[in-house]
Amino acid sequence: MSLALDSAAQDLLFREARTANTFTDEPVTDEQVQAIYDLVKYGPTAFNQTPLRITLVRSAEARERLVNHMAEGNQPKTAAAPLVAILSADNEFHEELPALLPHFPQAKDMFFAERPVREGSALLNAALQAAYFIIGVRAAGLAAGPMTGLDFAGVQKEFLDDDHTPLMVVNIGRPGEDASPFPRSPRLAFDEVVTTV
Repeated sequence: MSLALDSAAQDLLFREARTANTFTDEPVTDEQVQAIYDLVKYGPTAFNQTPLRITLVRSAEARERLVNHMAEGNQPKTAAAPLVAILSADNEFHEELPALLPHFPQAKDMFFAERPVREGSALLNAALQAAYFIIGVRAAGLAAGPMTGLDFAGVQKEFLDDDHTPLMVVNIGRPGEDASPFPRSPRLAFDEVVTTV
């Protein structure tokens, strides 16, 4: 193998990891979530921007409100998962750039003064961070169930504000019985994806 990561870690993060549809009732602690974030915050983004926002849905009342905005097939999973996170993009991320990019603080106004530019950048970079977050969940020995089958406008109105764009909802926990009831779906081969010019 030409990878530095050992085979067991590769399995944990990719080859054996699956999207979970059921979970045990073992809780996911704040300490676990902080450890996940403290690892994945180092993933690269443009201009070191950090637009991802994570809303942990822990209370029964908030969970019920969220379930009402999920697609019908996602409602039981979201109702039963030990922890649910709403991942969103902060469209005002540029306000933090002077602190996050101290060698180039003028990037805030030079590149991100216009809201449409910020929204596009926030969407792309928060999506990158969301992918890192899912890998971090796996690195913690947990499973993630990311979902985009939801009423985005409803989730934004219920849990966020006009400056935050919802990206996905992620169920988190230890995989339960029949967590991945279908065989792993095929992936494209190297030669179907990679071109050398």
